[in-house]
Amino acid sequence: MPTVLRSGPYRVYFFSHEPNEPPHVHIDRDDKSAKFWLHPRALARNFGFPLHELRRIRTLIEDNHEKLLEAWYGHLSTKR
Repeated sequence: MPTVLRSGPYRVYFFSHEPNEPPHVHIDRDDKSAKFWLHPRALARNFGFPLHELRRIRTLIEDNHEKLLEAWYGHLSTKR
């Protein structure tokens, strides 16, 4: 479960055992969690984040989109 980004209170990561899903990341803060698809960029699910915070997280995903995709494909290419 590599962490690919930390920003403020957020930890952005993905699970190594999900290679058959489209590129996505999980975001945690305290007891809250969300999942965002990277292509197309969209919220997949949310567990506890209020809407204003999801907007902040979406901006974080947008600002780091290329880095997150590189981490996804780079990590999965080493698993094959």
